Amino acid sequence: MKPWLPALALVLSLAASADTAPRWYTFSWPVTDEGGPSPRGGTTTGVPVTAAPEPDDAWVALQGSGLDTKERDRRAILALAGDFRTGFDFVETLTYLPGLDRAQPYQSWATEFVFVLEDRPDFIALQHIMVMSYLQDGAVRGPFVQKHWRQDWQYESDRTLEFHGERRWSVRPTAPEPGTWTQTVFQVDDTPRYAATGRWTHRGNHATWTSQRAWRPLPRRESSTRDDYQALASEHRISITPGGWVHEQDSLKAVVSNGELDATTPYVARELGVARYTRIVDYDFQPGRDYWRATADYWAEVRRWWRQHLAEQGIFELRGRVDGQPLFVPMFEYAAALLERDDEPLDRDAARAFIRDTLERYVTLTEAGKP
Repeated sequence: MKPWLPALALVLSLAASADTAPRWYTFSWPVTDEGGPSPRGGTTTGVPVTAAPEPDDAWVALQGSGLDTKERDRRAILALAGDFRTGFDFVETLTYLPGLDRAQPYQSWATEFVFVLEDRPDFIALQHIMVMSYLQDGAVRGPFVQKHWRQDWQYESDRTLEFHGERRWSVRPTAPEPGTWTQTVFQVDDTPRYAATGRWTHRGNHATWTSQRAWRPLPRRESSTRDDYQALASEHRISITPGGWVHEQDSLKAVVSNGELDATTPYVARELGVARYTRIVDYDFQPGRDYWRATADYWAEVRRWWRQHLAEQGIFELRGRVDGQPLFVPMFEYAAALLERDDEPLDRDAARAFIRDTLERYVTLTEAGKP
């Protein structure tokens, strides 16, 4: 089996499976003989990993003395890079509708590495790549490689991405807020997903970024099972720890129509999420690095297309499927073909033509300008 997997479905199915026996959410459901609902997911078990025994250089650099606030912020963002075993936990803490039971909690896991894609004084981009193996009938299956999400960090940004619901976004100019960093998150195919603006706070060994509340689309774990709300209104908190980092999310499940909250029923439930990125050592991420070496120039052209068109004013809409396929399918198939001839340089003209033709079938600019 090749060390990569062009189809997204299998990797996501692995990531959407609990890697141990069901665990209880002690702050949400009582732990009694009857117990509570089992977390959603399957029963796959990831291969054993080894946590890093000591804090890495990024953590040590963050503790340096004599740093100005901006430089300490930058070092905190750069500390998000590394090799990780990641755990994702989400649980509804309450509902706002009579008779609506809280949904099953959700757990998943991944092994992924995060690397610095761009680093400038006011801008840092970090790319995530999953490399996952699991145990089945005593044998190791994998590794399965998947380009994952990307996070861009802009200092005192003068524009922001806004999600309006119903697969519609806009980029609007904003007055830069002194000392803030805007994190913009992109999906696996480099489609813009959401942005949130916040500040880093530093006190001794404490470094945390806390965002304002902002809308974002439903994640796959929800969009595949829920149709009673259309956006998550989320506050984010990212904290750097000696052993990695933790992303906490406080989300309201929002009922949205025509870009507005429903006046009577604005929210159906509240959800808390915790993503823990634990640094690991001696895990073979080389298949993912090989994937990136073969496809990096292509994905750079995809980012180039988006940056050019996000600079235009207006609202853009992303079609869910074209010819029965979501956007990531043709984008990943093109990358997979590059893997088959990874000793050849990228034909940039051909790649740009494919990217333009593909994205123009999925993306519609509904106000001002045209992709």
